[in-house]
Parts: sequence; C-alpha cells; structure tokens
Amino acid sequence: MAELDGEERVLATAQHIVRSLGTTENMTDDMLNILSNFDDRFSGINTMLPKNQEPVSAEVVSTEVAEELNKALDAAEGVILEWETVISEATSGAAIFDSSSDDGAKYLGAVDEVQNALGLLSVSESNTTENRAQNVLQVAMARLQEEFRHLLATHSQSLDPEFLLDHFACSFNSYTGGADLESKSSLEVSMSSNHQEALEEVASQSSVEEEEDVPEAELQTDPIIDLIPPEVVKSLHEIAQRMVIAGYRRECCQVYGSLRKPVLEESLGGLGFEKLSIDEVQKTTWEVLEGRIKKWIQAMKAGVKILFASERQLCEDIFEESELVENCFAELSRAPFIQLMNFGEAIAISRRSPEKLFRLLDMYETLRDLLADISVIFSGESCAVVREEASGILLRLAEAARGTFTEFENAIAKDTSKVPVPGGAVHPLTRYVMNYVRFLFDYVDTLKHLFGENTDTRDGQGDDNTSPMHDGLSPFAVQTIAIMNVLQSNLDGKSKLYRDLALGYLFLMNNVRYIVQKVDGSEVQALLGDDWLRKHTRLIRRYATDYQRSAWTKILACLKDEGIRTSGSFSNGVSKAVLKERFKNFNAAFEDIHKAQSSWLVPDSQLRLELRISIAENLLPAYRSFLGRYRTFLESERHSEKYIKYTPEDLETYLNDLFEGRTASSQRWRSSSN
Repeated sequence: MAELDGEERVLATAQHIVRSLGTTENMTDDMLNILSNFDDRFSGINTMLPKNQEPVSAEVVSTEVAEELNKALDAAEGVILEWETVISEATSGAAIFDSSSDDGAKYLGAVDEVQNALGLLSVSESNTTENRAQNVLQVAMARLQEEFRHLLATHSQSLDPEFLLDHFACSFNSYTGGADLESKSSLEVSMSSNHQEALEEVASQSSVEEEEDVPEAELQTDPIIDLIPPEVVKSLHEIAQRMVIAGYRRECCQVYGSLRKPVLEESLGGLGFEKLSIDEVQKTTWEVLEGRIKKWIQAMKAGVKILFASERQLCEDIFEESELVENCFAELSRAPFIQLMNFGEAIAISRRSPEKLFRLLDMYETLRDLLADISVIFSGESCAVVREEASGILLRLAEAARGTFTEFENAIAKDTSKVPVPGGAVHPLTRYVMNYVRFLFDYVDTLKHLFGENTDTRDGQGDDNTSPMHDGLSPFAVQTIAIMNVLQSNLDGKSKLYRDLALGYLFLMNNVRYIVQKVDGSEVQALLGDDWLRKHTRLIRRYATDYQRSAWTKILACLKDEGIRTSGSFSNGVSKAVLKERFKNFNAAFEDIHKAQSSWLVPDSQLRLELRISIAENLLPAYRSFLGRYRTFLESERHSEKYIKYTPEDLETYLNDLFEGRTASSQRWRSSSN
C-alpha cells in the first residue's frame, strides 16, 4: 500500500470495506451510491458485490463503515502514538528510521491508513472520527518532518575536495584549473620594467598544451555521485511522498533546503571558492585575485558538473514531482550559484589592465563551456533567474575581455620609458608584447568569436553578426596587426634615445628580429600572413644596412686615396704626413668602434655572425688593399708600428669581439695595444 497514490489508497480502502460488508444481507444501493459519488472514484464498486447479493439499509451500512474505519484508525493511531511515547522516553534521541527497516515501513503504513480513512470519512461525513483522524495525521506529519530532518542531517556531509577533483578528472579527463595559469602569471610584469631574464623564461614556456575535448561517450566515470546513501534516499522519498499528499510540501521543501544548502556551500568552499562581495573583490589586489580566479574556475567546473548536477539528481530521486523538484532545488542551489556569478561579475567590472586578459578569457571559456549544463541542471521556472544570471555574466566577461584587449594596445602606446636598453638589446616591452601575443593564441578561437568571427564549429552555429574583413584579414588579425604597429611605433621612438645613431639602428634591428622570430612558424604567422613576415624580414636587413652605413662609413673613408697623393707618379707622389695621419685616424676610429661595439649586443647568434661577416666583407678588403698600396712608404720610417698597427688578420680577430655585450673584451684590447 505504501506505493499507492492518494486516490488509489482511498479506492483500495473502499474496496476492502465493500468486501468486508458484502456478506451481510442488508447492504443497499444507497451506500454504494454514496461511495460511488466520491469524486467518481468508486463508480465500479457495485461490481464488487457477490452475485445475487441482497442490498441492505443505509443506516446499517453507515454503522458498518464507521466500525471498519475506526478499527483501521485505532490500529494506525496505536502505531503512531506508540512511537511518540518511545521517542519521548528515549535518552539517546531515538528515531523511527534509525531502527529496523520494518519499523519505518510499519509507521508509513499507519500513516497511509490514516490518510485513507480521511478520504472515506469525508464521504461518510463522520465529523468526530474525521477530527480524530486529522489530529493523528498532524502528529504523524510532525514526526515524519523530524524523521526527514534527522535523516538529512545524519547523512548530509560535505564532499572532500580531493575526491571531487579526482572524480572530475576521471569523469572528464580534464584539468580543473585555467590554462597554464602559473606560466602566464610570470609574464604579467610592468611593461616598463627590465625583467629580461624572467620574460625570456616565459618565452620558453609559450607553447601551452591545450585541453583535449573528450566526447561524453568516452567518459570513464559517471559524474553524478550519491550524495546520500541510496537506502536513505528511498526512506526520504517515502517520507516526502506522505508529506506532500498530506499537504505538507512547503514544510518538506523548507527542511530539505535548510539542510542541503549549507552542505553544498561547504563543498564549494572546500574547492577553494570564498564568498566575497563585489566590493571586497574590488579591494583585493590582483595578485591575490589571480589565485582566487583559479579556485573559481575549479569550483565552477567541478561544482556544476558534479555538485549541482548531483544535487539536482538527489532532488529528483526524493521528490519526483517536477514542480516540487524545481522548487526545492532552486531553494538550496540558487544562492550558492549566484555567489559564483557575483565573483564573475566583480572581475568583469573591475579596472581593465592587460595582465587581466588571460584570466578573463579563462573565466569566459569556463562559463561558456558550462552554459549548456547550467541550462539543463537549472531547468524550470524557479531557476530562470540562475540561467539569466549566467548568460548575463558571460556577456559581461566577453565585453571585459574585448575592452582589456583594446586596453593592451593603449598600454603599449603609453609606455614612455626613457631609459635606453644597454647595448641596443631587445627591449622588455618587445618581449612582453610578443609573449603576450603568443599566449593569446591559446585562446584564438575564443578571441575570433569575441571579435565577431563565425568560429563556432562545435554546434555548427556561429555569430551571424560577423564583422567585415579588412584587406582579406579577419577582425582579430586586424586587431593584432594594430598591436604590432603600435609596438613598432613605440620602438621607433625609443631608438631615438640613443646618442649614437648606429646603436639606434642596431636596437631596431634586434627588436624586429625578435618579433619576426616569435611570429615565424607560429599561429601568429598563420593569422598575419606571409606578406607581413616578408615585409618585416626586409626591415631587419634595412636596419642592418643603416647600422653599417652609420657606424662604418667614417672609418672606410680613411682607406680612400683622396688627399694622399701630391703630384707626379704614384711611387713618389705620396704625402707621408697625410698617410701617417690617415693610418692614425683609422687606428683611432677602429679602436673606438671596437671598444664601444664590443659592449653592444646582438642576442641572436646567427644575426650576430651575419653582421660580423658583412662588416668584414666591407672592411677587410678595403684595409688589405690600402695597406698593400701604402705599407712601403712607412715601413722605412722610425716607429712605423705606431701607424701600421694591425694586419688584416688582427682586424678580423677583433671583429669577433663585436656585439657580445661584454666589457671584458675591451680589457684584451688595452693589453694588446700596450
């Protein structure tokens, strides 16, 4: 009988009464009509009478029915009140469902009898018996409410965070944190700072493994977990069923929500998520917020996929009725989920700065990927506010990411550091920007979508409001090129900080070389195109040529014949004074260049070698030819070594000291010239 609904119970009781009264000779059609007219549920009772049975009077039937109902009510009341006595006299907090399963079933059976009796009493209009039954039912409902509370309190425990994360990993083959949070965090330094080594380390970490999408069919473990033991869930279900039939659905739902909500919040807290107001988030430093964002992502993924999904399943197992399931689930889950969304909103509306972009994208992708699950888990009218809040926060995160990307471009333009990088090396701004751009390609599809491109291949639907292409480039490519152009413009300005024009060109050559190296063969090249790469490769050669022209034109002029010959033949028409001055000037100029440019830096070994070879190809043949033409005019002079100090081989050796960025090479120069 415990599995029957309210109408079925009343009908079953009526059938029992009819059968028990069917052997009398005085049953009348009047009583059958009374029972049959009860909500049309007993229309078939006449068929239950034995054939040839003679009807009896209504008065006799009424008395017989009352006696049967009172017998049933006496038995049920005895069971219900007996437990009140047992529990009141117990010293250890006895409970019906803590004892044997037979006790619980017997008690629920008694409740069913009372509810069945009430259904029939409303037909027979026995007010005294009905009042008695109502009083017994109230006692029973109060007891069942306490039993419901007791079972929930006893068996509701927060989940161990390690278990949750392991279960999530087994279910989805996925890491619960943001993509490479630790390596990206080291990139986020002030763009005007000089953390070259740290940024180089970041550059070496720029290849980040992406999470693999695992089809649902390949999941190793069911993500839904038993929050309460199944046998306890069965008891809770049976209790809830009786309370709902008796009109205690609101009380049942309140008890359920009051006990399950704190457990859910504690489980979320175990994942590291802290409840913070928007004002508290705004006042927290970004360094601290980064860690909390990682915990938020963790809580969102494991929370939605496991905690909230399992809570929804538990509601369905206990309450069954869809409206009641939705109401109870909304009661316990709405506030914890809104707390998660409040954190997302606080991050989205915080002050925009470039270092926040990766975290914003991590949060956006997390919420975007969970939106379908949220729609299913938080279905129904009662949870509409949850679905709307999630969609709204996703839009705010998208807008914040777009705005932060734009702010990144502005921050590059505003970088006004006035201290030149020693030796013309790669500027920290260049390293920062290029590593930043490389990291952006971990989110390339997301960024393309945010800038209006149709990139959604997962469900075959994209954004119809796609932005127009610009010269065959996508909107995201146009935005990336704009960043590159702003960087180039900034570097042009910084090159003018060098007093030596040649060093300024070397600085530009180094920085453009670094940019090209970062782009070449990467996803950035695929976005920007081969023409962009060829253009900037030519720019490197142009800056190298400008450097050589600026640095070596003066010294090469010392090796020209103009002004050395006076008159007559070449053999006797040479001014030794002019020749000595010419050698002296060459030596001084070369020593100055060697001293200065040995401390200059070309970090790229191949470019450094190519530059030395190019210098040697211009300098050494000219010097060798000049020395061959005029050596004999000075070799007979006293102290000729003061003028002819270097052989071509010496010059070649010293050229290998250039662009090493070391001051030690100048010490060798001084010792060799003494």
